[in-house]
Amino acid sequence: MRENQFSKFLNKYYKKIDELVASYYTDSLAGNCATPDIARYLYEPLEHYAANGGKRHRPAVCLIGCAAVGGDPRLATSAAVAVEHFHTAALIHDDIADEGELRHGEPCLHLTQGVGLAINDGDLALSQVTGSVLKDDRLDDAVKVRVLNELVDMTTRTIEGQALDIGWARDDRWDITVDDYLTMARHKTAYYSVAVPLACGAIIGGGSDDQVEALRSFGMKTGLAFQLQDDALNLIGEREATKKDFRNDITEGKRTLMVVYALGRAGESETYARIARELREILDSHTSDPDELERAVKLLREAGAIDHARAYSLELTADAKRDLEGVRLDPRAKDLLLAMADFFVERLA
Repeated sequence: MRENQFSKFLNKYYKKIDELVASYYTDSLAGNCATPDIARYLYEPLEHYAANGGKRHRPAVCLIGCAAVGGDPRLATSAAVAVEHFHTAALIHDDIADEGELRHGEPCLHLTQGVGLAINDGDLALSQVTGSVLKDDRLDDAVKVRVLNELVDMTTRTIEGQALDIGWARDDRWDITVDDYLTMARHKTAYYSVAVPLACGAIIGGGSDDQVEALRSFGMKTGLAFQLQDDALNLIGEREATKKDFRNDITEGKRTLMVVYALGRAGESETYARIARELREILDSHTSDPDELERAVKLLREAGAIDHARAYSLELTADAKRDLEGVRLDPRAKDLLLAMADFFVERLA
């Protein structure tokens, strides 16, 4: 995949953003550990886990949102880190719920530290979502309240999405519609991956209501497109194929848009009914056999599910870009956001 403007931005500023995130854990280790064991059982494992945080696009998006409305991105650092704290907490808890084994190529925290300590670390990361902003003396109280309201709402929406995802799996629900899936994915991913980071950055930057809401709408659509591409990459991504967790969404029986779409076509013809039956058998078996996983991908292709997800993500991206038309934004920041939208859906190209 060619490197676009947003990926260049991430590569250029990744180290600085990574150091910014790490500094909050370093400060916690320095100031909050009454005994060495508190560091050993709480802060150090969380610091190590958070250091393996991917591309850090969420805090980057928050800083860009601030710049987009003419603000100083340096004032948005606590909100940017707050979103990353939430991401860390969500991953820890998600891995426990899904009985995951690997996260970004490393063993999940509940496997290295035990479930109890992993839950505790996730809870600490959640507490720092609001704590990071509350302790930021550079923000006035009115801005803090608005940002904290965004972060609390983001947390609630994400937990709602997770409840749907876990509940469907617990109850062995396969009667999920495409609309059901989209509601779950918007709640579980789009709010905290793009929409709220952009809104928080814009609020801190002094953006108007129109600017904040345009960026939020853009973020909801691009955030959903991001999730659809993540699901597809887990099945057919070339880089992902080299990783141990490749196609684990099938093993875990994930209700992705591709699966829901394929199963939903069962009533259209005998061919689609057969595809649905065979796909259900593989998903219900929780197999990790590479041949069976490949068979599941072939069935999804046969049902047109992978092409459908790709087409829908491109449609979302085009619609998101239209949200920024006619809105006064810093030209460079706007170009970065448009490049981000492309980056999210070009990861399969």
